[in-house]
Amino acid sequence: MTTATGGSTEAPWFAQEADAVVASVATDRDAGLTSAEAERRLAEHGPNAIAAEPAPSVWQVSLRQLADPMNVMLVAVAIISLFINQVSVGILVGALVILNVFLGTRQEMKAKASVDALAKMQIPKAKVIRDGVLLQVDATSLVPGDIITLEAGDIVPADGRIIRSATLETQEAALTGESAPIAKDAAVIADPETTLGDRANMVFQNTQVTRGTATAVVVATGMGTQMGQIASMLSAVKPSKSPLQRELDSLTGVLGWIAWGAVAVIIITGLLRGQEITSVILLGISMAISAIPTGMPSFVQAMLSYGSRQLAEHKAVVKNLTDVETLGATSAINSDKTGTLTMNEMTVESLYYAGEWFSVSGTGYEKTGEIRHAAGLAVPDFTQLALALTLCSDATVSDDGDVIGDPTEAALVVLAAKMGADAALTRVQHPRAAEVPFDSAYKFMATFHERPAAGGGTELVELVKGGPDVVLERCSSVLTVDGAAPIEEKRQAILDANRELSERGLRVLAFAVRRFAPGTPTPADPMAEVKDLSLAGLVGIIDPLRPSSKEAVRIAREAGIEVRMITGDHAITAAAIGAQLGLGDGAASGAEIQAMSDEELKAKLPHLHVFGRVTPEDKLRLARLMQEDGAVVAMTGDAVNDAAALKQADIGVAMGSGSDVTKQAGKMILVDDNFGTLVTAVRLGRAIYDKIVSYVRFQMSQLFSLVLLFLVASLFDINDGVPLTPIMVLFLNFFIAIFPVIVILLDPAPEGIMQKPPRDPKKTIANGGAVVLWFVYGGLIFITTLIPLLLYPDQLSSTAPNAPVTMAFVVAALGSIFGGLVMRRDPESGLTAPILVAVKWLAIPLALTVAAVEIGFLQRLVGTTSLTGNEWLICLGLSLLVPLFIELEKLLRRSRHRRQADAS
Repeated sequence: MTTATGGSTEAPWFAQEADAVVASVATDRDAGLTSAEAERRLAEHGPNAIAAEPAPSVWQVSLRQLADPMNVMLVAVAIISLFINQVSVGILVGALVILNVFLGTRQEMKAKASVDALAKMQIPKAKVIRDGVLLQVDATSLVPGDIITLEAGDIVPADGRIIRSATLETQEAALTGESAPIAKDAAVIADPETTLGDRANMVFQNTQVTRGTATAVVVATGMGTQMGQIASMLSAVKPSKSPLQRELDSLTGVLGWIAWGAVAVIIITGLLRGQEITSVILLGISMAISAIPTGMPSFVQAMLSYGSRQLAEHKAVVKNLTDVETLGATSAINSDKTGTLTMNEMTVESLYYAGEWFSVSGTGYEKTGEIRHAAGLAVPDFTQLALALTLCSDATVSDDGDVIGDPTEAALVVLAAKMGADAALTRVQHPRAAEVPFDSAYKFMATFHERPAAGGGTELVELVKGGPDVVLERCSSVLTVDGAAPIEEKRQAILDANRELSERGLRVLAFAVRRFAPGTPTPADPMAEVKDLSLAGLVGIIDPLRPSSKEAVRIAREAGIEVRMITGDHAITAAAIGAQLGLGDGAASGAEIQAMSDEELKAKLPHLHVFGRVTPEDKLRLARLMQEDGAVVAMTGDAVNDAAALKQADIGVAMGSGSDVTKQAGKMILVDDNFGTLVTAVRLGRAIYDKIVSYVRFQMSQLFSLVLLFLVASLFDINDGVPLTPIMVLFLNFFIAIFPVIVILLDPAPEGIMQKPPRDPKKTIANGGAVVLWFVYGGLIFITTLIPLLLYPDQLSSTAPNAPVTMAFVVAALGSIFGGLVMRRDPESGLTAPILVAVKWLAIPLALTVAAVEIGFLQRLVGTTSLTGNEWLICLGLSLLVPLFIELEKLLRRSRHRRQADAS
């Protein structure tokens, strides 16, 4: 085994004493490495990261894009065009293939860059001691010899040998397959052949700390870790496509069959009619070009990527592009309270101590403020409470207000500072002898310390903090100004004080103390000694609501989204916060919902919007039951006990300041921990999905119109079956239709988008109503395009430019432009503001259409001829029928929906 200093050891790390391991890696168990030494070792060992499989090169991505069936079909079209001497068609189709490959490659590389940026953003943090100071650093900067500290909720950042621990348990399923948490301690394991799963004095990279605390010395980083060794044997798994992508791929495949079926009909009809084989092939090429929806998958991917960038700008990061679309269907949000709906700047506002009330001034984590009480009362001795505040907590708060650790514990440290107690100095003088870490299962924390006894020597003192109900159950007495009093004499006063604090929306923590007889050894089972306590007092903590939370809840409810607050706070406290936020009616505790069957809870859910004192199992159950009722559930959380519920939810939303476990379990991360950001993300998700639907509607309308045009022209021998030349079709697809697509992409979300109910996720894009609309709109464009060919049959010629075909080209182009303008929204009118940006973009294809008809060299390229003023007016009139009809149809649809809404 190689050490950090290049030497070797005969025994594995777990078979050596902790001090021997510390010496082997040349570090200090208390002060850690120096910054200079850490930099030197980082240069020697490299970053603490698992090497990923090399990403595909640009050329590999490009070849994969070229192999797409749609591009393969276009390549075949280009080759055949060149073979029959249609050089300009072949060149343009080839250019279209190159553009498709370029855009697809660029999009995929941008998506990869977004994932890389997310990976950088999500670099896990590690708490490490360097130069004798506890720091929080990127886990990638850890080196062998670093001294790290761990607590419940952390992801272990590197392989380490435990130096000291307290009731430590880790979840190692990702490494060993063992589902149950593994108890850990610092004891030496004598057998050097001990298997990985039984190395109880080691912690391993990427495993999860589920309970307790520990200090460990890093012995391996990066590819030298157990995870790194496994990773070196694995190959990357190709990500599967999302339901939306599969739906669109399936739709594209069906359209491909329709396109080639139409090509076959046209070619067979032409051959039966006795047309030349070259003309028939040219006609088939025209049909194929018009009917192959080459850009659909790329556009949708680009739209989702655009949406993910918009979300990132609003402080919401999605791990998968398709989650952008899922957001739009969210119909229920289960939100954590602390740090999401509130500021996560916990502040002690009120204090009940020794039977008296005290108010506390100051906000946030500034250590300035006063503890005030009624005039005429003596200032009490806060010693016992100050000890509990500082020693029975792990958070540190700098004089500048920077916090490392739990925000609630930070508020306690700040309160102690207002009492004149310095947490850092107190912890140095009274180190922990044992502890019971906080766990949601029992809702308290206990620490044991050696202190000077009144008669000389030392005594063991136990300090406990936790929920008032659970702490009170373990108390036998209460501290008063006159000494300890039996708990039964003061129980009702304490319960009344707890209720008063809770009804004010404050989070209440109880503090208790127990003194052991001098000479009592540190208990082997600390949990068994959390009894016979003396209650010291109650602390009321407030976490102010975020200014945006109340408005965000209102917007979400207006959008038909059920918002529920699920918190570990007391149900009374939670209900008070829920009332301030404007949540719906009904509150329940975890115990109350546990007493209900699934059917009973489902029946009551519409009238329950606040849940207090819930367990991780309760959160998971609530999400599952809502999903069974058809809801698309978004769940927010930041603690390790939220991870299961986040994974269960359709959109698990982790907080940027939360644990690494929740960030890995969630599908989206709120960088600013703000509930308002989640509502904004839902709004953006709805807008993105609407844009995708609008694009598909426009694309399908264009495709069906051209398919119908070519089929009818071929079957009824209109202009020898050539209603438009291949170059005209290319020009329409290449230079005209792209601009309405840009308009759809850039169109802002309608004002009322958050006043609609959530969409039904079971309703696909290609639902019956949508397909009918595609055919109706496509049929309208087809009819208006066909009319010029029927008006002037004597002027038709398949061998030379002529006015009817040119007019059909113009009507198709203008119909696409005007149709795209009104189809950008549905069922809202496409002529409502803001419309100026859309008009500016659509002026470009309008000018291109005129140029293609009236400018000489473009006439020769596209195959058009100049039109008279009357012919231009006829084209304009026919093309205006498209937006007029679409707007009328949408108006009738809106009226019908209003009547149905009024009737209901």
